[in-house]
Amino acid sequence: MSKRDYYEILEVSKSASADEIKKAYRKMAIKYHPDKNPGDSAAEEKFKEAAEAYEVLSDDNKKARYDQYGHAGVDNGGFGGGGGFGGGMNMEDIFSQFGDIFGGHFGGGQQRQQTRGTNLRVRIKLNLAEMVSGTQKTIKVKKMKMAAGATSKTCPTCNGTGVQVKVMNTMFGQMQTQAHCSTCQGIGKVADKIPAGANAQGLIKEDEEVTINIPAGAREGIQLNVRGKGNDAPFGGAAGDLLVVIEEETDATIKREGDNLHQELYISFAEAALGTHKEIPTVGGKVKIKVDPGTQSGKILRLSGKGLPSIDSYGKGDMFVHINVWTPQHLSKEQREFFENQLSSGEMVAEPSGQEKTFFDKVRDLFN
Repeated sequence: MSKRDYYEILEVSKSASADEIKKAYRKMAIKYHPDKNPGDSAAEEKFKEAAEAYEVLSDDNKKARYDQYGHAGVDNGGFGGGGGFGGGMNMEDIFSQFGDIFGGHFGGGQQRQQTRGTNLRVRIKLNLAEMVSGTQKTIKVKKMKMAAGATSKTCPTCNGTGVQVKVMNTMFGQMQTQAHCSTCQGIGKVADKIPAGANAQGLIKEDEEVTINIPAGAREGIQLNVRGKGNDAPFGGAAGDLLVVIEEETDATIKREGDNLHQELYISFAEAALGTHKEIPTVGGKVKIKVDPGTQSGKILRLSGKGLPSIDSYGKGDMFVHINVWTPQHLSKEQREFFENQLSSGEMVAEPSGQEKTFFDKVRDLFN
């Protein structure tokens, strides 16, 4: 089932301001809040859906990626850390992140603390083709998981509330304060049965396969956040996240410079003089290019749109092909006689027209 548009969920336009988005989310959150809709699973899903939409649209970077790439730009965290809540979301996630938005409408005071597992970090290498088109990677991750047979029991100190109430006598009378339980640190549960090989919290290290959807445009240094695929939390809390750092594989032929790609093409004297057609590799497959007669060494051909998708704006970079005329280092007797005849007859000499571009002209053209 495809996700609904985030702007449609919050009933705002794409040009809505940050304040308008916040007000729209608050309206939806109050309307579908579990306290107003007890036992209504449909309302709970709408509550989560609105929170997911707000989590993306309230963040300038995520909003920009969503506007450009849609859900593909923020699923599994999209670019840079943090992404949509997706299926790993629960109510305490929402209340912990956005509870201040509800104001005085619901609840208040100290609540049982939701435990959360620690995050894991892995690195994934992508080649240029994967960076252009996006890809899916399945990797094996060593993570802490709840051991089979591990059990917990209600904290005897706070009776599962996660808080301790303290009453103090002061000159103004008795004062009551609440604090996280010192025994369970606010969780409300403590370990009961711990299987062999597990740690004191009932966790054991095991392998797990995780599938990661990598959107087009991902590149060196970008971090994806796969929610809920980090270490498990003890006693049934929410799992941490898997942070995926992208590394770029070095290509033997094509070099990247931002969104643009560069490669060198060597041609012979004869090809430069007479012109030719050459097949060259690009990230989208091989393409045939035309080399005009009389092409000089150092000429740069520009293939529009054959670079990488831009992260910060629409469109793609370009591919630049740098032409080098190859000078033979070893000549046969016949070849040497041919060139000697050309030199003695004066028919093959350097005759610049004055219109040739200098190195600096070519560099300037690259950025125009």
